[in-house]
Amino acid sequence: MNEQSIRWDDLQVVLAISENGSLSGAGRQLGLSHATVFRRLGEMEHRLGASLFTRTRTGYEQTAAGEDLSNTAERIRSEVHALERRIVGRDLELSGTIRLTTTDTLFAGLLAPIITRFREQHPDIEIELLISNQLYSLSKREADIAIRPTLSPPETMVGRRVADLTQAIYGQRQLWHGRQCPLSTAQLRESNWIGPDIHMGDRQLESWMAKEVDGTRCRYRIDSLLGLRAAIQAGAGIGILPLYVGEADPELLRLSAPIPELSTQLWLLTHPDMRRVARIKTFIEEAGDAIRERFAALPTQA
Repeated sequence: MNEQSIRWDDLQVVLAISENGSLSGAGRQLGLSHATVFRRLGEMEHRLGASLFTRTRTGYEQTAAGEDLSNTAERIRSEVHALERRIVGRDLELSGTIRLTTTDTLFAGLLAPIITRFREQHPDIEIELLISNQLYSLSKREADIAIRPTLSPPETMVGRRVADLTQAIYGQRQLWHGRQCPLSTAQLRESNWIGPDIHMGDRQLESWMAKEVDGTRCRYRIDSLLGLRAAIQAGAGIGILPLYVGEADPELLRLSAPIPELSTQLWLLTHPDMRRVARIKTFIEEAGDAIRERFAALPTQA
């Protein structure tokens, strides 16, 4: 082995295999084919003169040499990401790229016009938007800013709490027109309900539904709040929606008062190393103010 035997690209391959336990998973993470990962692993083991993984029925397991190498690769990756954040953190110009991550519901129901206005006011800033319920890593710079509903933001992140998100029961306006609202949950118990599918990942709402709604009255479950809204619009049943979604839709009628147990918070989060970057700081301040204005215009949420 010589001093040129280990390259950063090699370490990334080892780290991806160790994290995924397979060549195919490593390939997806790195954007490489299964064959390419297999070839690069073989070339690396040949140059080092050591076996880094053993193939088992459940996948690829590290040898002692592989574990040593992947631990080193993880430390190097963390240092590289920290260096990137420090360098980007010196950027004082209102230009460059901001990678945002948020949910489809927040984007469609709240953020789309806010981001459009921000782009008009700051044309030198490029926006890359990742719409997903997946939690992207801010420390690895998969995203610069996360706009998320949560009651417990990660302690490793910094940000701004911009609103309290409250939810209520909604129905199709045409079907419920003329009813005196708000109605209690007990009064709505015998209605047909539309609930969250387990893949939506809203444990708070799942628990409330299990406690308050007869399971035999909920035969329709959806893994998306936008899908839930569409089903309520179609008259398929009643369901829970955030006020910022339900109140903006003229086809829907709020049937209940806001439900305190389903209240959460909306946060704009970033990594501490990024908070002084001009474009990040400006977006958090301006988008945060715009979100607060939008929520101030909603009906009383108490």
